[in-house]
Amino acid sequence: TALMDTLIKILVVEDEMIIAAKISMQLTSLGYEVTGILPRGEQAIEHVRENKPDIILLDINLKGEIDGIETARRVQQFADIPIIYLTANSDEATFNRAKPTRPSAFISKPFKQLDLQRAIELTISRMAESATEINNENTTGDEQPFVLSDRIFVRYKEKMIKIMLEDILYMEADRNYSHIFSSNREYVLSIPLKTIEEKMSMQLFMRIH
Repeated sequence: TALMDTLIKILVVEDEMIIAAKISMQLTSLGYEVTGILPRGEQAIEHVRENKPDIILLDINLKGEIDGIETARRVQQFADIPIIYLTANSDEATFNRAKPTRPSAFISKPFKQLDLQRAIELTISRMAESATEINNENTTGDEQPFVLSDRIFVRYKEKMIKIMLEDILYMEADRNYSHIFSSNREYVLSIPLKTIEEKMSMQLFMRIH
């Protein structure tokens, strides 16, 4: 379970079960944890209350009482979770209705695994940007850590994972690598400690030699 805690949790809300199962398999193979596959918006709202996923993948055209956009609106009344819409018909009216819910991304069906991966990684980087509210010009490159107030998203063994800041015991520089030691494991990241340090709130950490 130590590793499960670091996986980014994604809820899939999609009423076409074949598509939902395919998405779930793709997400799992990309190294994300699927917290649930639900066909109805009402179920999704309950699920979010209990499981607090990091990101919601939400089909706009759900068949229940409420569609994806209304589901997003209701979730946003009590939780601040980024939403990626899945849509088969991206017409202007739907887009305009969805806009006030400030989605992180739209993915048009049919989509490839790469579309999914890019939308999720873009969403994570946006979460980090809005959390820090600073415009980093030097954030090129894939290996950038994304720091939120309580967690850091990093690429580890080809996957994006999250490490909660409260779990970090100490970090250690090793030339162009960094070692992060948490209470239950060690992560070796291919980024220099200086890069992490620049993005971290250093009230939490003290630099020693």
